[in-house]
Amino acid sequence: MNNHCQSCGMPLNDQSLVGTEKEGQLSKDYCTYCYEAGEFKQPDLTMEEMIDVCVPYLKEDGMAEEQARHMLTSVLPSLKRWKKGETIEYVIVEKEAFQVLGLTARTCNADEMTPEGKIPSLWSAFYEQKVPEQMANLVKPTATYGLYSDYASDVNGEYSLTIGMEVLSSGAVPEGLSVKIIPAAKYMVFTSEKGPMVEVVIKAWQHIWAWFANSEVERTYTGDFEVYDERCTNPEEAQVDIYIAVRG
Repeated sequence: MNNHCQSCGMPLNDQSLVGTEKEGQLSKDYCTYCYEAGEFKQPDLTMEEMIDVCVPYLKEDGMAEEQARHMLTSVLPSLKRWKKGETIEYVIVEKEAFQVLGLTARTCNADEMTPEGKIPSLWSAFYEQKVPEQMANLVKPTATYGLYSDYASDVNGEYSLTIGMEVLSSGAVPEGLSVKIIPAAKYMVFTSEKGPMVEVVIKAWQHIWAWFANSEVERTYTGDFEVYDERCTNPEEAQVDIYIAVRG
């Protein structure tokens, strides 16, 4: 089952929120507000109209209207109901064990869809505290990682997000920073489109979640990461690689 409704993007973290198919079984893709008995409740609704429907609910949760519209405009085009049959390409690589030093926060995808999300403030702290200047033994000084590790379960559970850089050895860890050691693994590497950084990363993750929801390939959840390198120098024309650990 997808962890978000593939029509409106609402988190499906409670079975009572899940829609039903024609014979009564739970839908794998849609919430009860969008889908019932195998049909969309508003079959003629356009994506733009769906955004108008969703914005008031996000505002009730404390999100500003402009932020809500921006998020929905970024997310909805990649959902199953709205995407236009595009495919996402990937390559397979193997990477030895490595370690990342940086700032860490504990969160989950459901929280990141609300004003309580921690990811934006963690990125702000990374730059405000000049974290890269506190590091030595960097493997690649031009590459910043968004590392997802210590998964409680799967895409629906909590995880640790570390924003940092790969180091040869952590040495003495500066106060406030943490080290994450990721085991050797096989990865599927997905590359985002080029565009505004936040938008292309969100869209890439939506594609990845949808891809794995319909694939027999199993994720291992030993550690996944985004790589922000020279291609992100211009944040309005950024391109990011996302590494997903999978079973060999």
